[in-house]
Amino acid sequence: MAHLMSTSCSIKISSSYRPCGQPLNQNRTVLPNSFTIKTSKSPFKRLVSKGQRAGRSCLVLATAAPVSKEVSANPRSGSDRSPNDSSKPQRVMVIGGDGYCGWATALHLSNKGYKVAIVDSLVRRLFDHQLGLDSLTPISSIHNRLRCWKAITGKTIELYIGDICDFEILSETFNSFEPDVVVHFGEQRSAPYSMIDRSRAVFTQKNNVIGTLNVLFAIKEFREECHLVKLGTMGEYGTPNIDIEEGYITISHNGRTDTLPYPKQASSFYHLSKVHDSNNIAFTCKAWGIRATDLNQGVVYGVKTDETSMHEQLCNRLDYDGVFGTALNRFCVQAAVGHPLTVYGKGGQTRGYLDIRDTVQCVELAIANPAKPGEFRVFNQFTEQFSVNELAALVTKAGQKLGLDVQTISVPNPRVEAEEHYYNAKHTKLIELGLKPHLLSDSLLDSLLNFAIEFKDRVDTKQIMPSVSWKKIGVKPQTVPAN
Repeated sequence: MAHLMSTSCSIKISSSYRPCGQPLNQNRTVLPNSFTIKTSKSPFKRLVSKGQRAGRSCLVLATAAPVSKEVSANPRSGSDRSPNDSSKPQRVMVIGGDGYCGWATALHLSNKGYKVAIVDSLVRRLFDHQLGLDSLTPISSIHNRLRCWKAITGKTIELYIGDICDFEILSETFNSFEPDVVVHFGEQRSAPYSMIDRSRAVFTQKNNVIGTLNVLFAIKEFREECHLVKLGTMGEYGTPNIDIEEGYITISHNGRTDTLPYPKQASSFYHLSKVHDSNNIAFTCKAWGIRATDLNQGVVYGVKTDETSMHEQLCNRLDYDGVFGTALNRFCVQAAVGHPLTVYGKGGQTRGYLDIRDTVQCVELAIANPAKPGEFRVFNQFTEQFSVNELAALVTKAGQKLGLDVQTISVPNPRVEAEEHYYNAKHTKLIELGLKPHLLSDSLLDSLLNFAIEFKDRVDTKQIMPSVSWKKIGVKPQTVPAN
């Protein structure tokens, strides 16, 4: 890659992909055949992209070339409210907007009339190359994705390519975009990835904790009224033998009563990084008056939202491997290719689950109903609870209706976790704000299975079985053998 000068410049990069096919309205839209990249004006101390000359780094601002026809925005759900100017759409920075949840959320918010910018280092794509993995669905480059979105909707999503662990890069991004809301998905989000070896455990904690700290300092320094909507995880709580409350629990002890943060029992270096994030956010809300909402999300399933279904170039990723794949998505892909469903251990592990359509809905609700200055809110973001055995039974039943011969096997559990336990987590706050859940139904399972069948030729069956052991993690870096 040619070195990008620190002074402002534009580079035209010809597209190398087939033009978008038919959008859903059947009116063929021709996309522009070039993409404009602008570098920031400020030099930085550290490299962002490999191949650049040592000693320099830069934030890359990428914007789609204009198209001839624009579609007007339809602001909804508080999208026209701003802490600084109520007459303008809120400016929402989606950190990690190229990922599974981030991409769907960025499109959803843009479609609702928010002014959206994506900030992403694109490191998630690098993980696939390093580990020899791939999404079930073919994924376009972030540049082609945004160009397609512009062509179909007339809406522009700004793109900032850079690492938020570099505070100078993050500062430049804040000063350029001036967000009213930061939606923070930009973390290494896999428990198995964090347990591969020492270097990946360290990377996970450094990337997640320092990145979030930088976001907190950027809000304090540049956008004090900015609302932080942070993706947490239900995994912070563990599996206690009492009901899980939403963030806080009232305790009476030795005649005194207090409301305290709910105890955390993380089960991987990834989950521990989320606990550290929550503590840091809670402290800065108290000390600096930051307004923040922590969305402790359950396990997400599904791939389609209204926006990602508009065109094949907007399709979201769907992971089925043992490192990044989530339970229900994995089971549906396994059923589609005739692989037995891989239940870990006894299969009684129970968690909260939600459709990806509810992920984007929950984020929108949190934005439209912001936390107060100094308030640290915690919402448990899931819609239903299932055990692994219950999920396997549902997929088996749905698969049989489609003529699939679905079998289930128990495999040694690579994790250190309770396989049979009590689990009852509260999740009422988002319902009270207006969440209308998409519950797991026969029709949704049928759709997900058919989607997996459509792309089953892309499945690498060698990636299905779990390969990361919680107990065998060591100092020696683990590499992927050539197949």
